[in-house]
Amino acid sequence: MMPRDDATFHCNATSLDVRGVLSELRAHLETRNIREDDCSNIELALAEALNNIVEHAYALALPGTITLLLRIGEGQLTCELRDSGRAMPSLVPPDATGPDVTPTLAALPEGGFGWSLIHALTVHLHFIRDGSENRLVLDFDLGASESARDISPRRRASDT
Repeated sequence: MMPRDDATFHCNATSLDVRGVLSELRAHLETRNIREDDCSNIELALAEALNNIVEHAYALALPGTITLLLRIGEGQLTCELRDSGRAMPSLVPPDATGPDVTPTLAALPEGGFGWSLIHALTVHLHFIRDGSENRLVLDFDLGASESARDISPRRRASDT
C-alpha cells in the first residue's frame, strides 16, 4: 500500500500568485510520479477552481489568501481549497450543466464552462462554508485508464 503523502501550499488570491502555486503543485506531483495526463487534469481543474476564488470569492475584497491541502493516497488525490472570501451562492457549487452552446458562434458565452470542466475532471466534489471559511474538496482518481474515464460533463449522485 502506498503511504499517504500530504502537502500544503499557500498563495495570495491574485492571478499571478495562482499561476505560481499551480507551478509548485505541478512540480510536487511530478516528484510523486503522478502520470502526465493526471497531472494535466489536476492542474486544469485546480486552475479553474483557484481562479473562481480570485474572481468571485475575493472580487470585492482586498486580496486574501488561499490554502491548498493535498493528500495523495493509493490511486486517489484529494485537494482541499480554503479561503475566507465570500461564500458560494446558496452554499452549493454550480452543477455540471455549463452554458448553452447551441447559439451561433457570435452568440456563444465567454465564460461559464469552468464548473462543468471541474465536474468532468473530478470523481467527487464537496463544498462547505465553515464560519467565515470556504472549503472546496476535489477528489481525483489517479491512473484511471482513458477509456474508463468519461470526461463528459455530468452530475454525479455523490456530488453535494
